Amino acid sequence: MAAVALATLAVLVTAADTYVVVLALPDILTGVGVGLDDLQRATPIVGGFLLGYTATLPLLGRLADLRGRTPVLVGCLLLFALGSLLTASADSLGLAVAGRGLQGIGAGGLVPATLALVADRWPPERRSVPLGVVGAVQEAGAVLGPLAGAAVLAAADWRAIFWLNLLLGLGLAAGIAAAARSRRPDGVGLALASLAALALALQLAEPAALAEDVTLGLLYVPVVEAWPWTTPLALVAVLAAAALGARSLATPAGALLPLRGLGALAREVDVLGSALAVVALGSLVWAFAAADPATQVVAHGRLLLPLAGVTALLFVLHERRTANPVLPLAAMRPVGAWGALLVNLLVGVALVAALVDIPLFARATTAPGDQLGAALVLLRLLVAVPVGAVAGGWLCRVVPPRLVAAVGMALAAVAFVAMTSWDERSLDGWPSTVVLLAAGLGFGLAIPPVNAVLLAVTRPEVHGSAGALAVVARTVGMLAGLSLLTAVALRRFTAEVAAIGTPMELCPTTPADCAAYDAATEAALLTQLHTVFAGAAIAAGLAAVAALVLLRSSGPVRGPAGG
Repeated sequence: MAAVALATLAVLVTAADTYVVVLALPDILTGVGVGLDDLQRATPIVGGFLLGYTATLPLLGRLADLRGRTPVLVGCLLLFALGSLLTASADSLGLAVAGRGLQGIGAGGLVPATLALVADRWPPERRSVPLGVVGAVQEAGAVLGPLAGAAVLAAADWRAIFWLNLLLGLGLAAGIAAAARSRRPDGVGLALASLAALALALQLAEPAALAEDVTLGLLYVPVVEAWPWTTPLALVAVLAAAALGARSLATPAGALLPLRGLGALAREVDVLGSALAVVALGSLVWAFAAADPATQVVAHGRLLLPLAGVTALLFVLHERRTANPVLPLAAMRPVGAWGALLVNLLVGVALVAALVDIPLFARATTAPGDQLGAALVLLRLLVAVPVGAVAGGWLCRVVPPRLVAAVGMALAAVAFVAMTSWDERSLDGWPSTVVLLAAGLGFGLAIPPVNAVLLAVTRPEVHGSAGALAVVARTVGMLAGLSLLTAVALRRFTAEVAAIGTPMELCPTTPADCAAYDAATEAALLTQLHTVFAGAAIAAGLAAVAALVLLRSSGPVRGPAGG
């Protein structure tokens, strides 16, 4: 139980990190030498996290099935901590992007491993509530992330956010490892790992109190002048890591790093299938993440989409023939399994419209230029999502999951339909709060039943892979929905602005003419946002229908639990 609680807390920490850059991004850019007049270069920082988060999920989910949930949870937290260390100490854009990419890999792998861990601990008829709690915690990151980022930025600079992530990642990894072990951990190995981590952190951070000290500053002076990496701190980190590796190979029982089993694991893991999945998902994610909605739906469409399609086809053909597939596609044949993935995809499309366009609507109407005010408007929706997730988990114990999910997404669809009639004064009254709470509650209600059905119709030995596919489906839905809905809405806006005419035509002499032009432009902007809300309503409605028709479980699938 302690391992589940710590894993859920880890999901909360990494989910918050997904959104923490929302407020810190300008400071991060200036901190790594990128001017605020060059904001388009921020795309790799956001895209790098998404790329790491999504592209490696099939491999991490499979590893959780092959080697147990705990090693994957601990490994992902260590990767997250390493990425936090690189980002916190970054002095260039490339290092910051690499750090965010490692953070994304670690954060993404935690979700399927935690879902699988919950499925291991609770039988199908009782797991909907803990799955709802995990879903609630994951969604709470969208609320806590920006708030935590704002709190840290009020007291320190942006690097403190990632130093805090480093400490949390290491602490949670140690806690999960200790909670899952019945025997005493390797004390010598733990000391070597701590020494290597401390030396590396001091080398990368290079705090002024040490680097500028007459004596301690020698730790940063290369032993061989021609090789900058030969500082005493770097050498200590390398030697400690090498000693840790040697000890793990010599004493595999209780070793901190399970290196002795890596050869066998490499033979069990489908390396070619994993590589094809990374290329296919990476191409798809980057095509949407790097797109400029004002001019395109996808970036580098002539290259990335064909590459994603070809590698996805090769992946499917390879997976059907290999003895050890990275994604056991045969296990996903039940209608409930692929139905859950389809519902998750559509939920992602609708959810991203809320996350992006509700703040935009607030800034365009009641809070022009007020980022905090716009965020508080979105908060009305976000606070209801965790509440809905817990309620949805409880309802699944007494109501068929497909009905819970269908009602939830139908409620979200109705809320989005109401948003299509909002005007510049709608956010001032209580009805808009009711609409936002209803949308958040609807999204929350849909989360537990989708996961519960997916884990109920698949075998326990593939729960890690199934959880990974659920995360992939929702992430791809969010990326594709953001790009497609924004592109369609911008085209409507452009068409309406073109029909209005130019300022020189409409306000040649009097202020009244100019006021009419401004009003017409604002109306065109509202039309753009209404178009996004309408698209989200369609996606949510389709998700409700898909849930009602497809989220059917033929009964709990039983089998041996994973470790």
